Amino acid sequence: MALFVEVARRKSFSQAAAALGMPISSLSRRITQFEAAVGLRLLDRTTRKIALSAYGEAYFAQATRLVEEAQRSFDDLIAQAKGPSGFLKVAAPSDFWVLQHLSGIVSEFSQQHEHVHIHLDLRASQVDLVRENYDLAITTEEPREASLIVRKIGDVENGLFAAPAYLLARGRPKHPHDLAQHDVLLPVAAASTTWQFSRDGETVATSVAGRISCNSLSLARRLAVTGRGITCASLINVERDLDSGRLHPVLSDWSLPPTSVYIVTTSRLLPAKARRFIDFVTKRLNPVFAGAGRSAPMDQQLRGIDQIIPARACA
Repeated sequence: MALFVEVARRKSFSQAAAALGMPISSLSRRITQFEAAVGLRLLDRTTRKIALSAYGEAYFAQATRLVEEAQRSFDDLIAQAKGPSGFLKVAAPSDFWVLQHLSGIVSEFSQQHEHVHIHLDLRASQVDLVRENYDLAITTEEPREASLIVRKIGDVENGLFAAPAYLLARGRPKHPHDLAQHDVLLPVAAASTTWQFSRDGETVATSVAGRISCNSLSLARRLAVTGRGITCASLINVERDLDSGRLHPVLSDWSLPPTSVYIVTTSRLLPAKARRFIDFVTKRLNPVFAGAGRSAPMDQQLRGIDQIIPARACA
């Protein structure tokens, strides 16, 4: 049953065999024997792909629950004896806040759970949790697959930022519509896009454009610091640039939709190592997100910047 679930989930004998650590020939033979024992074809095989038969679809849903419950019971038994253990593979975005905060959180978790080996894979885009054998992913993009389990762990405040040299040369926008006269570092591969701003119950949608676009938040931040345009960024990612004066806030009295942060898994029935890690990360990241840029010194600094140079999810 467990072997069938692994093959059906991955739609591949080779990937399932690699995950299980067994030869493809042995896995194929065991599945064939299993089908012969029940007298039904569960998998339709061709030279190019594997698909579930109608019987296979029905059995897969039931078998998955049983296999996951059995695995969780086994993990809980081991966890009671020596604590959570095993290899935990986690995907996370390459944002600055991940490098700054998640590294310390993972280090602390590792110290408290010596039998868990954690592998962090920083990715610019979403991963295939099943095919790439991840236990979970931390992401700022809500997955489209309905089968995935998504847990929201917080919101990150967004804003517009630019270098002092850019604002001195081009002026400071006073209203979202003024962005039409500025170079905006776009986060999408397009010549223009639309952003939505809000202030005191008022909502404004405005078109923004620029000569440079990139899907890397780190690169967009660097371009903004060197004066190439106005960037939309999470406040938590540019706090140090604001402190040092490398970046100044733009249209700080207007709000942009926040960026939500999620933890994604393939099942609600998780092994002890994954459950413990999710609880640990959630508790420590929530105050980080809630406190980003809300300290008194930072608020005072932002007000001071607006006085010096008169005149916040981005997609």
